[in-house]
Amino acid sequence: MIATALGANVIAIDISTEKLAFAREIGAVAVINGRETQDVAGAVEEITRGGAHVSIDALGSPVTCFNSIKNLRRRGRHVQVGLMLGDQATPQIPMAQVISRELEIYGSHGMQAWRYEAMLAMLDTGKLEPQRLIGRHISLEEAVPALMAMDTATDLGISVITRF
Repeated sequence: MIATALGANVIAIDISTEKLAFAREIGAVAVINGRETQDVAGAVEEITRGGAHVSIDALGSPVTCFNSIKNLRRRGRHVQVGLMLGDQATPQIPMAQVISRELEIYGSHGMQAWRYEAMLAMLDTGKLEPQRLIGRHISLEEAVPALMAMDTATDLGISVITRF
């Protein structure tokens, strides 16, 4: 949603048809089903005619990290947001491509505080509608099980604690 508001042509990649349809609703110009597409990076390169300028792995799995780097064009930028823990903490990186295409790889825990003003201005003008991302309203008591199930959750949208 933020990338679209900033003028990017977003390509969403997921294995859920429902989540891909939702991504289109909130601004993705193209979607790729990773379960149905044998070569995800190749599909991105075809859609973009050369690869993505920026690619974000918000999930945090070795497969999504690899594909996120693999689909970049020359001098592209990969941002790793999704955490990889345990036996998934050291994903395979296509280092020959990182070097030959002069790619940049960044880790991120979120938005820097000095950028909040610009984001809040987008909220004021209606460019961003985060309320559209809410999937469930849960109680504080339901939060712990929801947090523990994040790695297997299939919910559409985010869960927000609204009952205390």
